[in-house]
Amino acid sequence: MTAERFDPATADSRWQRIWDERQCFRADDASTKPRSFVLEMFPYPSGRIHIGHVRNYTMGDVLARYKRMRGYEVLHPMGWDAFGMPAENAAMEKGVHPGGWTRDNIANMKAQLKRLGFALDWSRELATCEPEYYGHEQSLFLDLYAAGLVYRKESAVNWDPVDMTVLANEQVIDGRGWRSGALVEKRKLSQWFLRITDFADELLEGLSSLDTWPEKVRLMQENWIGKSQGLRAKFHFVDSEDGIEVFTTRPDTLFGASFVAIAADHPFAQGMAANLPELAAFIAECKRGGTTAAELETADKLGFNTGYTVEHPLKKSRHLPVYVANFVLMDYGTGAVFGCPAHDQRDLDFARKYDLPVTRVVAEGDDTASRFDGDEAYSGPGRIVNSEWLDGMTIAEAKAAVIARAQHDGWGTAETQYRLRDWGVSRQRYWGTPIPFIHCEICGIVPVPKKQLPVVLPEDVSFDVPGNPLLRHPTWKHVDCPQCGKPATRETDTLDTFVDSSWYFLRFASQPADRPFDPEEIKRWLPVEQYIGGIEHAILHLLYARFWTRALARIGKIDVKEPFASLFTQGMVTHETYSRIDSANGQPVFFSPQEVERGGEAATLKVDGAPVEIGRVIKMSKSKKNVVDPDEIVATYGADAIRWFMLSDSPPERDLPWSEAGIEGCARFVQRQWRLFGQYDAHASGEDKALDRKRDQTVHAVAQDIESLGFNKAVARIYELTSATEKAAPSASRSAAIKALLLLVAPMMPHLAEEAFARFGEGLAAEALWPAVDPALLVDDEVTVAVQVKGKLRDTLTVAKGMPKDELEKLALASDKVQRAIDGAEVKKVIVVPDRLVNIVA
Repeated sequence: MTAERFDPATADSRWQRIWDERQCFRADDASTKPRSFVLEMFPYPSGRIHIGHVRNYTMGDVLARYKRMRGYEVLHPMGWDAFGMPAENAAMEKGVHPGGWTRDNIANMKAQLKRLGFALDWSRELATCEPEYYGHEQSLFLDLYAAGLVYRKESAVNWDPVDMTVLANEQVIDGRGWRSGALVEKRKLSQWFLRITDFADELLEGLSSLDTWPEKVRLMQENWIGKSQGLRAKFHFVDSEDGIEVFTTRPDTLFGASFVAIAADHPFAQGMAANLPELAAFIAECKRGGTTAAELETADKLGFNTGYTVEHPLKKSRHLPVYVANFVLMDYGTGAVFGCPAHDQRDLDFARKYDLPVTRVVAEGDDTASRFDGDEAYSGPGRIVNSEWLDGMTIAEAKAAVIARAQHDGWGTAETQYRLRDWGVSRQRYWGTPIPFIHCEICGIVPVPKKQLPVVLPEDVSFDVPGNPLLRHPTWKHVDCPQCGKPATRETDTLDTFVDSSWYFLRFASQPADRPFDPEEIKRWLPVEQYIGGIEHAILHLLYARFWTRALARIGKIDVKEPFASLFTQGMVTHETYSRIDSANGQPVFFSPQEVERGGEAATLKVDGAPVEIGRVIKMSKSKKNVVDPDEIVATYGADAIRWFMLSDSPPERDLPWSEAGIEGCARFVQRQWRLFGQYDAHASGEDKALDRKRDQTVHAVAQDIESLGFNKAVARIYELTSATEKAAPSASRSAAIKALLLLVAPMMPHLAEEAFARFGEGLAAEALWPAVDPALLVDDEVTVAVQVKGKLRDTLTVAKGMPKDELEKLALASDKVQRAIDGAEVKKVIVVPDRLVNIVA
């Protein structure tokens, strides 16, 4: 029936061409079938598909092909998250235009994806850098502006001095820009914002409906939104009506307060700094430090004593010093806190540094002494102590009591605060979506009329100096005001690229030329049934996409509130590193796997035969050179082998170590399947009930595994059925098992499946249905019963399910192995557990 070996070099490209010609994977909007929208996070066109992409897209592809086999109309599109700084960096470094660089990369990566045989609907391909996409984004942005969800104001921002652009808090990692790695500075600039805080409660409550999202992702979003209920209280300056307003979530610890701390950019601190050079210098130092709460938690706690004191609101005779502190953020609460060192680690570190009192006010055991000597703050449960009228209360009772007292006496109110801040979307760069507004000296800020959209980026820009080329372009920014007709200027900031990825899934589902999407088509395709991508996008992309969807729903554009019904976050592909210390500078020099000869526990460099150090298995990265080129793997082993490797061994949510032995084993299995498929005999006769049962149970279980994204389990079951089928005698049952195997692997190894399926003359495997199963065969009618003698396993019996106890006992006692174990001893008792166990006491 078949050639001796499967030849991926010819088969892969042939079937990919046939799929394209027949438009096998083009979604039909007019179809009456049930719908399934399967989507992997679209890539940034960096120039090459890496092995992590292959794993991500293979998982989605298997699910999409499987859904199609189950009778669904499947939408499985691909596009490009194409705006961003790397293109501008390439323009500066290589003298190329960002657009040309990006589009060349898209062409390269698209060719790579096609070589892997992914079942993608290329008719819906989009790139966010094209006016056909971002013009509609500008239109939606204006709609949100009209609804009051977009505004502009002067704000302290995170400024990346290398990329020369503003970064959102989420884009600052360890005090550095997420792309450039430069230390981030605080500046004040006029910025455009999206009012995401209006949706804080909605976004928080919506998490409870996302029960097929990873718990870790939901928790990360919950913490980022950071809803907290507490007390806004005024600490008056001594003998004054003025004071410092503080927000706290722990009013129960108020009697343990030993200081008040304010942010470096708090108005009181700024006012003092104008006449106090030492404070001005301290504030400048704070600005050079971290900019997010997470970074400030780990930074060394620094403070500046202002010399002012405030009255304790519950005990006027107690006065607390006021510090400017580097760990207080102006954009959370009121920009001021009271410090209770015994019960907050940050406050304790600060108090020890500046020799401030530390008083215990919460205790869980007998240790209720006011003196607190430990170096680790106690933040657990307990009762209130050393707090006068609060003593003996629980934490919850004390919180309520202090808030009630504050409201009664007029020095505080109950308040709910959020960590979430409005999303600053202005970026001072060229390669992004132009923000569609015009600045007029007469009319102020004027939206660009929709009939003038898209506002298209100019092509004639230069990158010979850092900064935004739009700002210095000689003509592009100069326009007439659409309201008064007088000379005006365009907004030169562009949108954060996370705006582009906050709605692209909607455009995949519906692509009319005259508007962003058709709401009726959105209703038919959304939400995305299965979304697949990395956990690193838990806050940035996923939270923004949820917000954007809810915002469009609020203004009546769509009737969907959550974009992704189910989310899966896949693990990374990892590889060991190879390095050698450079004698000149003492730094490690890394080598790629292709440069290294691996033998046993050692490795040598091919070029000189000298040893290299084998490092840990870590995430693949260009800097460590532990990367594998998918094109080389496909050229050597074929697309199906690399796809099979991505699905095997490791659970998909865990990291997958790459190995040459692993990919070689997958290539061997491809050939093993090919040989087995070649043994199909349409004229075979005879029945093998055990194999029939094994076949249908495997088909049923593999379907469940694919639907739950348990691909490694599905692979293991296919291995088992393959072995059972190979060992079985020729029969009609064996041929049926072979054909079932072919269809089971069709979503995973589609080229191999097509090549074998073509011999059946039944069309394309890509259009075949999933194998049907007999429900009766899913229930085992035989069971394996363990037979023990004096508690030790001596034999097993395969018997009819539900066999009576007396028959089981007779069979067990008749066993030769059991008789040898008894060795003539008297049988005192036989314990029978139907369908499971016979235990003989002799």
